[in-house]
Amino acid sequence: MLDLDSLLLGEYNVFARRCPVYVIGRHTQEVILSVQIEHQSHKAAESDYRFKDLANALKAYHSVPSLTELYELVERTKISEDEVRPYSRFKLGNYSRHRVMKNEFVEMLVLCWKPGQRTPIHDHNGSHGAVFVHKGVLWETTFDYDTETGLTYKSHRELRAGGLTGSEIPDIHQLGNPDVSGRDLITIHIYAPPLGVLKTYKLGSSTIDLYTPSDPDM
Repeated sequence: MLDLDSLLLGEYNVFARRCPVYVIGRHTQEVILSVQIEHQSHKAAESDYRFKDLANALKAYHSVPSLTELYELVERTKISEDEVRPYSRFKLGNYSRHRVMKNEFVEMLVLCWKPGQRTPIHDHNGSHGAVFVHKGVLWETTFDYDTETGLTYKSHRELRAGGLTGSEIPDIHQLGNPDVSGRDLITIHIYAPPLGVLKTYKLGSSTIDLYTPSDPDM
């Protein structure tokens, strides 16, 4: 006998694919159809943002969004090559920063990295941020800090196109395009609130310096 509770908990798709329609009663068919439509509409709503929609959603904030909110916005956004192309400008010596939007509560940037370009080891000094890999390979290294022992290595990971990472306010990390990637890297960054003066660190040292990111290149 068909368990309608199971259907409503997400098993309806498996049942609908495997069972002939003629063995299902009219009421059951209506339940399956209703749940399928709701499920499909929910999935469509989760991915209906474009690049400009993401920027507009961020502009609409009247308070600082949480990191979870930033993740959710990025995850529902499909970003095309054409939308990012106006911000896809690289330079030698250091990665380039291109601002998409900024208000009192949040900012969004597109960063373009040549192989070997990377940030200093830093925290965001009061901001949290989400980073989406649009194109290329991103290396992220995280660290722990102690006033007596100084900065120590914590972990390392690699993200490719479609990867999403982020940092809470106390997190210390370094981002970069590895030399061995052999390709350009484009990442999309959202910070809440907008970045100000950052704190920078050196491995094995307890010294903390201050660092102000360069003005956006566009």
